Amino acid sequence: MSSAKPTLLVITGPTAVGKTDLCVRLAQELRTEIVSADSRQFFRELTIGTAKPTPEEMQGIPHHFINSHSITEEYNAGRFEQDALALLADLFTRHPVVILTGGSGLYLQAVTEGFDVLPAVASEVRAQLHEELATQGLAPLVAELARLDPVTHARIDQQNHQRVLRALEICRGTGQPFSSFHGTSSAEPRPFRIVKIALNREREELYRRIDQRMDLMLVQGLEAEARALYPYRHHNALQTVGYQELFGYFEGQYDYAEAVRLLKRNSRRYAKRQLTWLRRDPQYQWLHPTEVNW
Repeated sequence: MSSAKPTLLVITGPTAVGKTDLCVRLAQELRTEIVSADSRQFFRELTIGTAKPTPEEMQGIPHHFINSHSITEEYNAGRFEQDALALLADLFTRHPVVILTGGSGLYLQAVTEGFDVLPAVASEVRAQLHEELATQGLAPLVAELARLDPVTHARIDQQNHQRVLRALEICRGTGQPFSSFHGTSSAEPRPFRIVKIALNREREELYRRIDQRMDLMLVQGLEAEARALYPYRHHNALQTVGYQELFGYFEGQYDYAEAVRLLKRNSRRYAKRQLTWLRRDPQYQWLHPTEVNW
């Protein structure tokens, strides 16, 4: 494929669908590099629980934004947008095609589209939400979001308290659903062509792969990794599937067997939310990993 502009090839899909293997193969064929938009693989301390590709799996292909930050650093999609666009400007001087991959829809959107313009909300609204989170927990806030904005409730990670609070902040502060502001981005047009491919498998096959991945993570030492990270459990990077379930086990909320069950169940639910997010974008071409060629 030829184009006057360089091409950003976006490869995404739910967890365990097979993104890593496919992207490495494509990068080898295209003699290019990979930019990760996985919001958890940024962090050096999170390895097993994020299914971070090993050096052997990378097969010598440069992977950017893997192990680039610490969990003690504040890093968000807005900063990633700036950093990734600067990196791409450099990579496109050497490669006509660069691969952007990951399952974090918000971070993919940051690079390909930019963010919606959101109205200012009084600081008191945010303070009240944080107080409710501290005193009542996340569940009532998630239920409120489902009532006020079912579209956002269906597509975000409901265990990510920052995203839940941000959506509710807009809902309460404006009296309108957070999702009503979608499509208001003022970002500059991207100076590259974007091709979007979303991977998927039959549901039973995908869920079997997810369960197998969880079993492998446990064999590889996920419990020990989570124990080492337990003192940092309040950091945003750890408010995620794969660690929260083990933290509950460490705190005596349930036994090990239940922790394993929750790991698998919540990972399947996470995959469902990823698919919901991606399906709202009609630009994605949906393919099985074995169907992708360039």
